Amino acid sequence: MSIVAIAWPADARVIPVATASELSTAIDGAQPGDEIVLADGTYQLTGATCDSVGTAAAPITVRAANRRMAKLELDSVEGFRVTGAYWRFEGLDVVGTCSSDDACEHAFHVTGAAHHFVLRDSRIAEFNAQLKVNAAIVGGMMVAPDAGLVERNDVGDHRGRNTAKPVTKLNIDTGDDWVVRDNYLHDSHKLLDDRISYVAFLKSGGKRGVFERNLVVCAADDPTGGVRVGLSLGGGGTGPAFCAPAYDPGVPCSIEHDAGIIRNNIIVNCSDVGVYLNRARDTKVLYNTLIATAGIDFHKDTTSGEAVGNVLAGQIRTRDGATMTATDNRELVDAAQFASWYRAPLTGDLSVIGDVASLVAAGPPRTEVPDDHCARDRPASAYTLGALEHSLGACTAPLPGGDGAPIGGDGAGAGESGGCCDGGGGAAWPTGVLLALALARRRGRPTTT
Repeated sequence: MSIVAIAWPADARVIPVATASELSTAIDGAQPGDEIVLADGTYQLTGATCDSVGTAAAPITVRAANRRMAKLELDSVEGFRVTGAYWRFEGLDVVGTCSSDDACEHAFHVTGAAHHFVLRDSRIAEFNAQLKVNAAIVGGMMVAPDAGLVERNDVGDHRGRNTAKPVTKLNIDTGDDWVVRDNYLHDSHKLLDDRISYVAFLKSGGKRGVFERNLVVCAADDPTGGVRVGLSLGGGGTGPAFCAPAYDPGVPCSIEHDAGIIRNNIIVNCSDVGVYLNRARDTKVLYNTLIATAGIDFHKDTTSGEAVGNVLAGQIRTRDGATMTATDNRELVDAAQFASWYRAPLTGDLSVIGDVASLVAAGPPRTEVPDDHCARDRPASAYTLGALEHSLGACTAPLPGGDGAPIGGDGAGAGESGGCCDGGGGAAWPTGVLLALALARRRGRPTTT
């Protein structure tokens, strides 16, 4: 067996912190390769600026010593303002504590040259936009953060936001090559003004964004009222002055997103569409499952793309000049049909309890979809429609909390052993789904598996 040596900067430091003051000092003095490690406890902050610049070989990391045991209470418009490249935030529990919802805008504001930002394994709650990403003037020109990664997080609120400001849990304006995967994204609810909210979007002229393997529940904790949209490329549009590549008030934002992919997501309980494409060119919407939503919208004349292998309530439609092809989808699936297949579809629990044979081997293989929602390899031939590859059996994984019990041993229908993502062989679940399980048990709802 060969051993691979990993080069690490000679001056890299591990900096333990146990107070808010120590954390602020460590961030202010951060150097490439630093690992700032938070002890268990509560840290009350009014914001921090992360402007040091890391590198690919020496990123700057802010992480909890023990996952989610460092709780950051933020009472400020912005929590972490990140302007330097290669910052990573991992394992944190971040909550907005402002007395007014208008005063807690963003837990993380990633802007300018903050390329290769990573947010991982964290829980972020009670903000208008837990993550805000946008371009800024750097060296006399507009620069957008590229190549960000948001994975395995629990992002959502526990009540509606009493604000007229935009409410979008992941608000990613500008930037190319962002990936949002394996997250539990939930409860985006705007109470004032137009009452329109999004769970997550990428827009403002970005390219090649990916939404994959996320569990999106537009309304779980706070199910009443509002217009709620799931995942979007394009969102509600962008003012010309803020749209790449021109950033010119005189040049319309004709392409909000280019060459994006939305694949293997489970999207539930959205009062409007589960997937909304607005001036999104060459978009691929592949093998998603949408329950209790109005479907998938391709909207505006510059929107184009394809929808393949999706299972959904509602329809796939074009509006106002959009063009697309739709093949091998199953549309207009009603609540009774979903309930006959899955244990608790309205909570996102897709443990198989009935006959899903009509979905199996009903879709074409696609190179853009090598796996399913449970991150298991799809077969080489025909695929199961929707986010879950039922032909592989049932997913199992340790339950959150470390008790080691397998998920989904009960409630199985004929030919299935139950469980979320119907993946056999002990395949690991996306952490976002595990987070949903833990939250569902804690709040007394059926487990989301």
